[in-house]
Amino acid sequence: MKDLIQVHALNKSYGNGKRNIQAVRDVNLTIQEGEVFGLVGESGSGKSTLGKMMIGLETPSNGEVLYKGTSLWLGNRYKGPRPGEIQIVFQDPQSSLDPRMTVKDIILEPLYALPARFRKEKGTLDKLYELASRVGLKEDQLSRYPHEFSGGQRQRIAIARALISEPSFILLDEPTSALDVSVQAQVLNLLKELKEERHLTYLFISHNMSVIRYMCDRMAVMYKGEIVEIGASKEVFEKPNHPYTRILLSSLPSLNESKASGMGFAELVISTKNSCIFYERCPERQEICYLNSPEMQKKEGTSSCACHFAGVKASV
Repeated sequence: MKDLIQVHALNKSYGNGKRNIQAVRDVNLTIQEGEVFGLVGESGSGKSTLGKMMIGLETPSNGEVLYKGTSLWLGNRYKGPRPGEIQIVFQDPQSSLDPRMTVKDIILEPLYALPARFRKEKGTLDKLYELASRVGLKEDQLSRYPHEFSGGQRQRIAIARALISEPSFILLDEPTSALDVSVQAQVLNLLKELKEERHLTYLFISHNMSVIRYMCDRMAVMYKGEIVEIGASKEVFEKPNHPYTRILLSSLPSLNESKASGMGFAELVISTKNSCIFYERCPERQEICYLNSPEMQKKEGTSSCACHFAGVKASV
C-alpha cells in the first residue's frame, strides 16, 4: 500500500518560557492508503492534538505533515488537499452538531462550504437521501433537529456529514466514547462497512484498547506526547514490547483471571530531562532509563519501540 500521510518530527508546544507545555514531541509515523491506523493512550497523552495537526485544526510548532507526498503546511498556514478530501468525526455529537440547524442542513453543510468548482449540484438531494439511509436515518428525520435524536443517532448524523464531500481520509476522534456500549458496537460496525465500501482511510483515536484491537490494522501507543510503540495491531497485542503498552493491555477484561493482571505503577521518583519519559511510572526501570532516553528501535515483525528493554522484562 502507498503512504497516504507521513508525519516527520512533529512538535506542538503551548505557552512560553517557564510555563511552556510540550503536547506533542518529535512524532514520526506513516498512515497507508486504505488502512485503519489507531492512536491510543491516556487522556492528555497528545493523541487528539497530533490528529488535529494532521487535518489543519492545530498549527505545529515545527515538523512536517505530508499528504500524498505534498506538505499540508506552509509555515503557519494550512494549505491542505482538495476541499472536503479530509474530514473529522468528533467525540461528542451533541456539541459538534449545530442545534439550530436541521439534520438535512447539517449533512449538506460541507458541500455549501466548498468552492463552486467542487460542488456537484445535480443529484445533491438524491445523494443526501442515499447517504442518510446508509447510516441508518430515515428521510422524514432529515427535517428534525439534533436534540430530537439519541446519542447514537447524532453520531450517525456526524458520520453522514463527514462522508457527504466524498473524503479519502477521516479522523475519528474518540467517536464512540460518549455512547452506550451496545450503541458503540453498532457505530463501529457501520464505520467498518463504510470504510470498505468507500475505500476510506481512518485515523482512529481512542483510549479504549478493545476498540483499537477491533478496528485497527496498525497502531501507535502515545505517552506524554511521544510515541513509545508502533506496529501492526495484532503484533502489538500479542507481544507488546513497551512496559506502558503492557500496562494498558492489562486493563482489558480476561476470562482466565479473576482480575486484571496489571503490573501496577511504581512509586513516583524524580527524573531528569534526559530520562525515559515513562521512568517515573515504570515498574521495570533501571539506571540506564534514568540516564538516557531510549530511541525508537525496530523489533520483530513490524513493531518498533522506544525502550531500553523492549520486549523483555528488566530484572529489578
